[in-house]
Amino acid sequence: MAYDLIVLGSGPGGYPAAIRASQLGKKVAIVEKESLGGVCLNWGCIPTKALLKSANVFEYAKHAADYGINVTNPTTNFEVVIKRSRGVADKMSKGIQFLMKKNKIDVVMGTGKLIAANKLEVTAADGSKQVLDAKNIVIATGSRAKQLPSLPIDGKKIIGYREAMVLPTQPKSMIICGSGAIGSEFAYFYNSMGTKVTMVEFMPRLVPVEDEDISKELEKQFKKQGITIMTNSEVTKVDTSGNGVKATVKTADGEIVLEADILLSAVGVVANIENVGLEQLGVKTDKGKILVDAYQQTNIAGLYAIGDCTPGQSLAHVASKEGINAAEHLSGHKPSVLDYNNIPGCTYCSPEIASVGFTEKAAKDAGYEIKVGKFPFAASGKASAAGATEGFVKVIYDAKYGEFLGCHMIGMNVTEMIAEVVVARKLETTGHEILNAVHPHPTMSEAMKEATAMAYGEATDI
Repeated sequence: MAYDLIVLGSGPGGYPAAIRASQLGKKVAIVEKESLGGVCLNWGCIPTKALLKSANVFEYAKHAADYGINVTNPTTNFEVVIKRSRGVADKMSKGIQFLMKKNKIDVVMGTGKLIAANKLEVTAADGSKQVLDAKNIVIATGSRAKQLPSLPIDGKKIIGYREAMVLPTQPKSMIICGSGAIGSEFAYFYNSMGTKVTMVEFMPRLVPVEDEDISKELEKQFKKQGITIMTNSEVTKVDTSGNGVKATVKTADGEIVLEADILLSAVGVVANIENVGLEQLGVKTDKGKILVDAYQQTNIAGLYAIGDCTPGQSLAHVASKEGINAAEHLSGHKPSVLDYNNIPGCTYCSPEIASVGFTEKAAKDAGYEIKVGKFPFAASGKASAAGATEGFVKVIYDAKYGEFLGCHMIGMNVTEMIAEVVVARKLETTGHEILNAVHPHPTMSEAMKEATAMAYGEATDI
């Protein structure tokens, strides 16, 4: 069958690309080998947030007396927590099925492989094959957990993020390698549920892509919660021959051996670009990613690529915008090019982390003379009332023109606050304009204005 567009992969980049193309009058098919919604919806963004919500509720229950509420000896049912998470993911996947029908998009289940620039061979689960033709194809194959030679994932004792979401029983102890978003979120979840957690990070600090002040605050809060932190450390080998795991960790002070029930490898992701047919077509790649232009076009006419399999940030919201841009471009439109320096990053541990733009170091390295303001939630009336005074908002402005260079937050619900900065930076808003935009009281969002006031020496609340 011939289509205007075939999308290979139905994750947060693939399905919006298909829908947008359909809205623009294109005949569209989407090919998916597993479940509609991809990793993000089924094994990533959505089910992890469901797990984290259960951890939040349990934390509240344990500290209910602080709010004048009597809750006697709250306990967890790990099986039910996992079941709820899977239920949320399943419901969302069904929602994608509905959207495909609503937008008249053909769903073809199976593994796709390019056999020409405009032909995709799809192999179904039963081994049967069919060839689909299209004027354009969008590759949206996403990524998977990276495996290090020293951490071979066996799915039982050395696990990746997928297994961490569906463990049959709660482990008493866990070693987590890597402290990016995935590692930090699972560290918070399992520690809150009562598992003894040790984090091992190769870099000198947790969440190494974040501003240094954020890393320091997260380490402080995680230690307060009872998580053991080991930075400048590396797991060099793992012995799984016993009941649990014995991990040899190389530290600045020498080697030590850690014992735990399970080791979670959270050392990043790797793009799914193998066995897609790229080599035969001569599609250009670099460092395991498909090279694309500003409109997501590969070097082959009519072939686009989006999301984790391309060089941009491996984030669901990046993939979504790239998918929409690709769909609009192949439909003859000229979409707004993505600004990769204005992409918000969010980590949903507790306290949450949200950031966008330059870190303080990156701004200085880029040659800016900067003004920095930092407002602690300990000085926020809303945060005090909520019993969530951990963390702060940090803003970075260009001293000369007031350009909003970056913002870094750690605290309760900051992932809901960062969009203000994204929009402000998109509109080229200055620090003085943020100061003069009245923020509602009492809210956590006031911290944005207060941090800006700190930067300009005009603070009235601290």
